Amino acid sequence: MAWGRWVLVTFALLLLPAAAPERGLAQPDDSPAGQNLTGQLLIATPDMRDPRFDHAVILIVRHNKGGAFGIVVNRPVAREKLARLLEDLGQSTKGIDGSIDIYAGGPVEPDIGFVLHDAAYHRPETVAIGEALAMTSSPAVLRDIAQHHGPAKFIFAFGYAGWGPGQLEDELAQHAWFTAPADPQLLFDDAPARLWQDAIARRSRAL
Repeated sequence: MAWGRWVLVTFALLLLPAAAPERGLAQPDDSPAGQNLTGQLLIATPDMRDPRFDHAVILIVRHNKGGAFGIVVNRPVAREKLARLLEDLGQSTKGIDGSIDIYAGGPVEPDIGFVLHDAAYHRPETVAIGEALAMTSSPAVLRDIAQHHGPAKFIFAFGYAGWGPGQLEDELAQHAWFTAPADPQLLFDDAPARLWQDAIARRSRAL
């Protein structure tokens, strides 16, 4: 099975008008007053009515006046050999071994790949998500992982979740989501099957 394509993260964000206005990626002060959720977790409440996000936990990568962009972090769907993934992406597989878990990152653009990871790893196309987290969308990050000099902690996902202007704020007002700080240890070390329950226990917004 071919696992899709990659784009530079900055371009991937620009594919979604909700995530970035035409002038480019917004700075934190361009987010709605008191509502900047960049670097936070969205946790589906028991009242979530959209079956696509039932028990979902989402890391918000960008949030501004134009909308929001995030990656679902608790839905592993497959495990694939790194060599197969790189082959599907037209990359050399010489000396590549090992396997990687693949997550369903959201219903939008499900053929675009992203790697969420700790901030210690950085490439030119890497986008910071606060101080402790980052995201990279490039086949090179898979090669680095396969060669053991990639990020120490990571989640590899295809697809993302997106919201238009004011849409996420409306969903928060309708009690669809809790929020919580995006603790890297919770994000990368917790079992996906437990992540929703453990994130709920840390919620900072009880609507």
